[in-house]
Amino acid sequence: MGKPSVSRDAFRGLFALYAAKAHHDCNGIAEDRLLRLFGSSDDIPDDLLEKWSTRARLIGSEAAGNTLSPLAHQIVNGSAQYDHASDFLNRLLRDLDQDLH
Repeated sequence: MGKPSVSRDAFRGLFALYAAKAHHDCNGIAEDRLLRLFGSSDDIPDDLLEKWSTRARLIGSEAAGNTLSPLAHQIVNGSAQYDHASDFLNRLLRDLDQDLH
C-alpha cells in the first residue's frame, strides 16, 4: 500500500492543535488526554489513515471538519475518552460513513 494521502504527521497535528488550545485555556486534564492521543498516533495503521484520507476527500474538508470538531470537543469536555488515537480515528470514520449515507 502506498503512502496515505493524509500524512501521519498531519493527523498528529490535529491532536497537537487541540492540546495547545487546552493548554492555553488552562485545561490540564484535556491537554493530557490529547497529548496521550498525540503520542499514540505514531502507531495508527496506514490502512486506517488511508480510509480517513478517502472519506475526507469524498465529503470535502468542510464536512470532515464539521464531523471531527465535535468529536475533539468531546475529548476536551470529558464526555468521550479514547485509549489510543486509532480508537478516535475509528469513531471518526464511523461518523463520516454516516455522513456519506
